[in-house]
Amino acid sequence: MSLKPMLNPDSVAVIGASLKEGKVGYAVIQNLIQGKFKGKLVPVNPKLETYEGIPCFPNLVSHKEPVDVAVIAVPTPAVKPAVQDALDAHAKSIIVITAGFKETGPEGAALEEEIGKMCKSHGVRMLGPNCVGLINAHHKFNASFATQMPTPGGISVVSQSGALCTAILDWAAGRHLGLAKLISIGNKADVDETDLLQALAHDDETKVIVAYLESIESGSNFIKIAEEVSALKPVVVFKAGTTKAGAKAASSHTGSLAGADIAYGAAFKRAGVIRADSFDAMTDFATALAMQNPPQGNRVAIVTNAGGPGIMAADAMEKAGLTVQPLEAKTAEALKKDLPAAASVGNPIDVLGDAGPDRYVRAINAAQDDPSVDSIMVMLSPQAMTRPADVALAAASCARGDKPVLACFLGGEDVMPGRDQLVASGLPDFTSPEKAASALKAMWEYSAWKNRPPRIITRFPVNRRRVERIIHRHLRMERLQVGEIDAKKIFEAYDFKIPEGKLATTSEEAIEIANRIGMPVVMKIVSPDIIHKSDMGGVKLNLSTPSEVRDAFDLMMLRISQRAPEAKIDGVYIEKMGQKGVEVILGMTRDPQFGPMLMFGLGGIFVEVMKDVSFYLAPITADEAMQMLKGTRSYSLLTGVRGRAGVNIEAIAKGLQRISQLVTDFPHIMELDINPFILSPDSDASLVADGRITLRDFRQQKRNSNA
Repeated sequence: MSLKPMLNPDSVAVIGASLKEGKVGYAVIQNLIQGKFKGKLVPVNPKLETYEGIPCFPNLVSHKEPVDVAVIAVPTPAVKPAVQDALDAHAKSIIVITAGFKETGPEGAALEEEIGKMCKSHGVRMLGPNCVGLINAHHKFNASFATQMPTPGGISVVSQSGALCTAILDWAAGRHLGLAKLISIGNKADVDETDLLQALAHDDETKVIVAYLESIESGSNFIKIAEEVSALKPVVVFKAGTTKAGAKAASSHTGSLAGADIAYGAAFKRAGVIRADSFDAMTDFATALAMQNPPQGNRVAIVTNAGGPGIMAADAMEKAGLTVQPLEAKTAEALKKDLPAAASVGNPIDVLGDAGPDRYVRAINAAQDDPSVDSIMVMLSPQAMTRPADVALAAASCARGDKPVLACFLGGEDVMPGRDQLVASGLPDFTSPEKAASALKAMWEYSAWKNRPPRIITRFPVNRRRVERIIHRHLRMERLQVGEIDAKKIFEAYDFKIPEGKLATTSEEAIEIANRIGMPVVMKIVSPDIIHKSDMGGVKLNLSTPSEVRDAFDLMMLRISQRAPEAKIDGVYIEKMGQKGVEVILGMTRDPQFGPMLMFGLGGIFVEVMKDVSFYLAPITADEAMQMLKGTRSYSLLTGVRGRAGVNIEAIAKGLQRISQLVTDFPHIMELDINPFILSPDSDASLVADGRITLRDFRQQKRNSNA
């Protein structure tokens, strides 16, 4: 059902309207009256006949006309009857501001579930409970107990925290910024962040959507909707509460490296959501995106009235991954004619300390005309001749809109008139070049996401039946750990190359296998009870003679019996010693919210110590696979540095895509690692040297949930 009656109502009832200052019902109805709500207002209070001259009703049913939204601000025990009253009166939507529900414990949770079901059974959308309320500044509709009514603007805010709602209102007032809508979602018994994203996507008054979230109810649905909304307008999210406390110990490298925060980051990246890691970043990004269009590239021109601030800005831009490159020769020549001889016409453009508004305008216009510039950063430091307010007005007046113009006026009291003028004139204002660079980076990344190529998922020809048989056999035996031998068979079915090998149960059999496949060989213990073989002394490398094979077999069986006496031993796996090359790890862990999450990283210390890995949600495209590789700090080692040969990057990218297809095809796969995946610098060959897979049994999960 549409949220329009709730977000843009023509009539509103306040159930619990009060004349007592300090009551929530008093604050809500006073905000509606003082905010000059133009629609019909219906106070509900059985003790009053009128409310400041407005007819008051003992209950909403007695009003005899349906309202677009009923705001409930009564004590917790009275909420259920109030909801029933609103439903009986055919209210089109309900906002429950009252607290005292699932945040208080089981009894509150049961009551919340009950009122949620009541609304759903009538097809009525409910916001809350336990929320601040809702504000639509353009509609003069303030159904909240917040103390401020914002001026109309283009930023809409969705917040799971009521305190953040009031903080954002205070921030907007302090910076003289306008808001479109502010929505406190509270406990999300019905209406949640995904519903509101959909509604705000088609709201003409909303230019930028900002959300503070502590949880997301449906991960897969959120990604789908957020991706659709991000294609229309920017979505900035500040996600809190992302630690992995209480999660089970993962058996794979991928599972141990992944966490809730990484999963949310991967989900936001997929959906084009701009992630803010602090309240300041959230408000900075929202301001920039509401006032300026995103850049079409990452090349920045800096205009400054002093050398030091210009250098600071250049450093900040480069650290943020943006480019500060020289202007075109034609631009530099034009600036030499327009600026004093002592001015610098490189990049930064230094217009000197005595620069007035006209000099700034000439520099900004030159940068806007330069095809090698995608955005402009205006720096100002207060000097004796500086007129900050005039410079701000001039800079805003000459900004054309095709390239974003951001400003950073360094200082305090002297530059405040300029900072106020910047906001009033529609230029984003930042207190440091680092904050400006961070905002510009967010704008550029959003622009790059919008201009990305179409998502085309490659489907490789594979042997699914073979994988089905292996997985079903393990589930019948209630073995959720797929050992190396069967894991490699699964990888081979998806066209990975694996070394030749066979299981041996005696030392003589091990020697026979080693002779047949050719030495040197690798020997590995095979046991469903031993996951990390190396830690138990269950791996021997580079065995080159029959005596080495016999001795290694006997010693391994002795040590394993001592270190893991309860482990069931199937034998040892004798395998052809693999090629030498660069070792990488490919992996997947299935996030409970967002599904299969792929991982890539270089092997050895890069994973174990540096944790230099990247994650992406499956399924992935070829372009996204390459982004995963480039997302690691050690990517340059793969391409070849300091005389070292590079490896076949395409082989890694295709390997990630094949894993993506495998885990998408088989939801039973909970975790997997290919570690190491070896790539030879001398050829296009790639090899799965080791691997493991962990399954989940849906039948067992169902039995546990029913127990």
